[in-house]
Order: sequence, then C-alpha cells, then structure tokens
Amino acid sequence: MDSGRMRFDTRAIHAGGKGAHPEHALNPPIFMTSTFSFDNTDKVDAVMSFESDDYVYTRGNNPTLRLFEERMASLEGGAGAVAFASGMAAISSVLFSLLRPGDNVIAHRTLYGSTHGVLTKLLPDYGIQGRIADLEKLDELASLTDERTRVIYFESPSNPNLSIIDIRCVCAFAKSRGIKVIIDNTFATPYFQRPLELGADVVVHSATKYLCGHGDVVAGVAVAKDPDYVNSLKFDYMCEFGGALSPFNAWLLLRGMKTLGLRMRAHEANAMATARHLQGHPKLSAVYYPGLNDFPGHALAASQMSGFGAIVSFEVKGGLEAAKRVVNGMRLFKLAVSLGDCETLVQLPAAMTHRGYDHERLRDFGLTESMIRISLGLEDVEDILEELDYILAKA
Repeated sequence: MDSGRMRFDTRAIHAGGKGAHPEHALNPPIFMTSTFSFDNTDKVDAVMSFESDDYVYTRGNNPTLRLFEERMASLEGGAGAVAFASGMAAISSVLFSLLRPGDNVIAHRTLYGSTHGVLTKLLPDYGIQGRIADLEKLDELASLTDERTRVIYFESPSNPNLSIIDIRCVCAFAKSRGIKVIIDNTFATPYFQRPLELGADVVVHSATKYLCGHGDVVAGVAVAKDPDYVNSLKFDYMCEFGGALSPFNAWLLLRGMKTLGLRMRAHEANAMATARHLQGHPKLSAVYYPGLNDFPGHALAASQMSGFGAIVSFEVKGGLEAAKRVVNGMRLFKLAVSLGDCETLVQLPAAMTHRGYDHERLRDFGLTESMIRISLGLEDVEDILEELDYILAKA
C-alpha cells in the first residue's frame, strides 16, 4: 500500500523502511555498528559522491536512523528528516544552519528555557542577534523585522503557558520577506498539528517527549520541506557538529511511535478532564489549556490543530511558596522537568526549566513564579483528579 495514502496511525507503524527488515523480521533490527565496509573502491566513490545511498559511518547514516527519519518525515509531511542526539542539538543545529554573523532571529517571548538561552546568550557571541517578541501580536513582529532578519522561531503551543501563535499568518508574513520559519512542535506532535502544511520551513522536536513516550530516550529531530536543505543539515551541520543519535535510541523511538496516536488521544482526554476540573478552583488564579472555551487562543488552536494536547498549566494563589506546597505534597504525580511520559509529571517552570529567565521580568515572558505545569500521563483519570484535589488542599 502506498504510504502516502495511509492514515496517521498506520504510517506511525509502517512508513519508511526500504530494506530495514532483513530476514523478514517483523521489527527492524538495531544496526549497532559504528562503521560499514565496502566491496571495493568503486563502491566507496559512489557513496562518497552521493550516487549511492549505502552507508559509511553511523554519524552520517545508519539503517535504524534512516528508518526513524523516514517515518518522521512521513508523519510531519516533510521531504526528509535529520535525527539528533537531543532536542537542543536539533534546535541549535537548525539555527546555525540558517543564520550568519550580522543576521537576526525573531523569537516568541515564551520558549523552553534552554532555547531562550541559545537565542539570548549563545547566538550573540557569534554576532547573531536574538530579538524577543510577543508573536501573538503580529504588529510587534512587523516592527522588529528588518533586512537582516533571517529566521522567525517559536513554539505553538508554547512552553509553559500554552500561548497559541497563528502559524498561517506568521508564515505568510515571513514568506513575503524571504524569512525562514522554524517551529518547535514538541507539545502538539504531528498527531495534533503539522506546521509544514501550514507554511513552516522547518519543524523541530524534542523526540525525548511524546515521540518516545516512555521516558527512556534523549533525542531530537528536524523535519523540512526542502530535500536539499535536509541534506545540508545532515552532512554540513549534524555530522560536523557531531550530534548523532544512537541507533539503539532510534530503535526505541520507532517502538514508541507505533502508539503515538493512541497515546495522544488518551493524554488529551486526561488533559481536558483535568483542565475542566481545575476551572474555577478557589485556590487557583488562572488555568491554561487551549481546549478550554475561554482560553484566549482556543479558536485559533481549533483552526490549526486537530486536538489540544496534553499539557495543562495553572497559577496558584499565594505565590511561589503556595506552589511549592502543592508540588511537595504529591503522592502519585512525579516532580520532574520532562513531559510526554506515561507518568503524570509536574514542575515549577520558574524554578526548573525556565529558571534562566530574568525573574524581575517574568511576566514580560508570559510566566509567573506560581505557575505549575502538568504533563498529563496515562493513569486512570479518576486517580488523576483525586490527586489534584489532594495536593491543592495543601496550597
């Protein structure tokens, strides 16, 4: 069956993989080898000249990695993908591939903490300016754009306040000016949102999260529409920077992705029930979830996503100390910085993943000290709601 005609859950199991199942193995083997041998020098010349798609060295290509990349490209609707050793390796490599000294990149004000650090601390050391904007306001984007703007970067939904950016409008704006758009699609996954179909040039993921789904891998991936760019990203940046993914981790990702759609449906159901349960709670000052009708980005999210994801954030009345009492009182939930696992994970962004932000200006970035982020797992929803009631009683 043509993989282009397969629906999402089928592609998550079957897409890609020419030659990846030797000896009729149902599951592809792990090609746990650093290097590959050649029959003769003619074979060497063919592969080194890109006339052959044979393998040389796992840092450049490997059958297990290739299968993961092909499957990701299929799920995101891209021409190709590049696997990386971590989400930050993917993000930083993509940024360096598109920016040069003297250029600037415009990014949304609310980002994962390490991404914010790359844009505001690392890139300036190389003569590249990171400009922070509220991309929910398109006029602010226009005011910061000039002839040296090369990239617009954002997450949607953003981490951790779940702000929704109008992907179509930003991409149309960027295309008219020759600017590339990079979107971190980790929270939504390709199951709920496919930014390339909405006009984006490159999509990045922390594959550690929902793509894996089981908390046992650190990995990243970038997917793009332009096959020439994919080839350059792989061989000019990933290979040269050296952020190669282990074949074993690629195999674990392939195993996890088989249930991506199934898991995302269950995650989202638990998130929706949680958000509704928290609405109007007397100890909370705000609840953030795109699936709530009164969430500011609800209508926009519904127009560009097929679901609302599995992250819920909320603010506790009483500030940081009250928020600490909530998370320190957990019994079932786990205090951890990651997300997308089977277990429900809770964290305080301002004290954990986003602690590098200027705490005097947290609200400028859409954050507060009392904000708690929950990555809803796959536990029974009644147990989740009982745990919420128990820990909020301690606020």
